[in-house]
Amino acid sequence: MQLVILAGGKGSRISEETTFRPKPLVEIGNMPIIWHIMKYYSCFGVKDFIICCGYKGYLLKEFFANYLLRSSDVSINTSNQKIVILKKQTENWNIKLIDTGEESNTAGRILKIQDHVRDNFFLTYGDGLSNVNIKELNNLHKKNNKIGTLTAVQPSGRFGSLKISNKSNLVENFIEKPDGDGGWINGGFFVFNKKIFKFIKNNQSVLETDVLPLISKKKQISAYKHREFWYAMDTLRDKIYLQNLWNSNKAPWKIWK
Repeated sequence: MQLVILAGGKGSRISEETTFRPKPLVEIGNMPIIWHIMKYYSCFGVKDFIICCGYKGYLLKEFFANYLLRSSDVSINTSNQKIVILKKQTENWNIKLIDTGEESNTAGRILKIQDHVRDNFFLTYGDGLSNVNIKELNNLHKKNNKIGTLTAVQPSGRFGSLKISNKSNLVENFIEKPDGDGGWINGGFFVFNKKIFKFIKNNQSVLETDVLPLISKKKQISAYKHREFWYAMDTLRDKIYLQNLWNSNKAPWKIWK
């Protein structure tokens, strides 16, 4: 199956990193976060990738165009201008980078890669990491036979919680960064079949507010509940957190050797 990655947003909430590059190229452990996503999916046999480019998409194209050269031992002959790969150290990936427009919204980007996808395909955001079981996710999608399946997650709370007595106003308990309120949210890591395109009107359609509510009303989207690691890199704080996990060899998404 193919993996479609939404990689065209401007990432304004992490502008410290995205002024000069698209957010999927923000690095965790000296490699872009999009590379981590692709490495993770490839552990489940996914080798075909479609990257929806937008904001500074040319930098994504340049990165992957130079990826083989960057990751391999090479011999360069300046007299005949030949480059020979001596030892290939890259994955066997097939990568399509499609310009989906700088101002397109999420569903609009999906619409623009319609001609490049086969029947069922994976879809995810270019800024989120998880240890979701892709095989189980896909099996649920096949079993339920719906248009789409999303991964539902319960993010942890970002701040400490206080329990305060209503009578005395005394603090009775303090919980440092508790789990969230118990509600499930859309964590990305989707599976769709090609019927999804019938529900996308134009470039300005938004997956989260236009398309998903529409197909949910038709009872055509399932949820795969994931209770383990999931994290979206929205701010510099998030980037530092993911970097610290990587540096300490505690990154849950690193399942490759």
